[in-house]
Amino acid sequence: MTTEVRHRSRLRPLRQIAGAVALVACGWLAVVVALTFGSAPGKSIAIVGPPAQALAIIAKANGRVLAANDYVTFARSDDAGFVARLYAAGALLVLDAEQAGGCRGLPPKRNARL
Repeated sequence: MTTEVRHRSRLRPLRQIAGAVALVACGWLAVVVALTFGSAPGKSIAIVGPPAQALAIIAKANGRVLAANDYVTFARSDDAGFVARLYAAGALLVLDAEQAGGCRGLPPKRNARL
């Protein structure tokens, strides 16, 4: 019986740490999602989800597709309320691309060789 009590007491700190990490991660995600609604028109937006679904959602929301890969599609619209229209069209997760991963939606600069 004492072995079982010692085992439980060793797991308690790990559970507390895991709970704290989960709470911080969820809080960070909530802040990032909330800040996305305040994005200015014309900013790059990242839509997380299957590309076929994301393309249909962007078309419904009157946006332009900038780039797409397996799980993230980047889009832009010059109209206000683009993020809200994306969610209304069925998007699961919409993030400001610059805050989420540094994407500006522009092609990378290439060094000019002389």
